[in-house]
Amino acid sequence: MWQEENNSLYKKFIFKDFNEAFRFLTTVAQIAEEQGHHPHITNEYNIVELRLRTHDAGNIITQKDRKLADAIDKISI
Repeated sequence: MWQEENNSLYKKFIFKDFNEAFRFLTTVAQIAEEQGHHPHITNEYNIVELRLRTHDAGNIITQKDRKLADAIDKISI
């Protein structure tokens, strides 16, 4: 479940290993590029953390963030 914190949507994903996490990130990158809306990403081994906020709207959560979050939630690894 995405959480609202510090003017962003935040979600932590835990995967079996680094390769699975990286496959997920590759898919996230493709979706983000298609939508023209790019998340803040951190990755350490099997843990991926994403933060979504709209920079050109003053670093707040907008419909762009919710749309990207919904698309990310539909990724299956």
